[in-house]
Amino acid sequence: MNFHMLALVVVLLAGLEQSWAASCVVDSFTVKEDFDPKRYAGKWYALQKKDPEGLFLQDNISAEYTIGDDGSMVASSKGRVTLFGFWVVCADMAAQYTVPDSANPGKMFMNYQGLASYLSSGGDNYWVIDTDYENYAITYACRTLKDDGSCEDGYSLIFSRNPRGLPPTIQRSIRAKQEEICMAGQFEPVLQSGTSLLNVYPKGTCAAKGSLLAWTETPTDD
Repeated sequence: MNFHMLALVVVLLAGLEQSWAASCVVDSFTVKEDFDPKRYAGKWYALQKKDPEGLFLQDNISAEYTIGDDGSMVASSKGRVTLFGFWVVCADMAAQYTVPDSANPGKMFMNYQGLASYLSSGGDNYWVIDTDYENYAITYACRTLKDDGSCEDGYSLIFSRNPRGLPPTIQRSIRAKQEEICMAGQFEPVLQSGTSLLNVYPKGTCAAKGSLLAWTETPTDD
């Protein structure tokens, strides 16, 4: 009896594992339908992030997207990063975006460059999983796939137009999307420390206007 029960448990676990793997196949993830880069353009502040392996921006992350005359999207982004384990610098990055499939504009490819010799350059997918254009956006990139099509090494950012946070109703929608891209529970808050960075960077190049109160805070009108 015990042997049969054990065999049943093993079969059930194997089935659950296969089901999870199938639901986490990256190519099955949906992105924002009919993504409109013109509405997406403007300033965004990162509130949460799931880091990839290796070096990544740590806090005070912001990005500003603009649309060129030819309709292509470019961005300038900023954030603090720690190099060599001790050197904290303000990283300025630039990026250009292309759309491999015009029928799916929410799935873009991003070429990025660090605007200093000690910052990296490269390319990643840039998928806009969801956005309402006015409040929040969820971006996703998978750098390395497993044999089963799920993601081995990827990252995601939760952006807001307001560095102080998002209302609870939007937070619930975002958590649902985090589950859909198989990253639930893997995100960490992104500090937006505002004027406190002015003492370190006199020009305020890494400082967001205002401050992030908390992920659970609802912004109030000034």
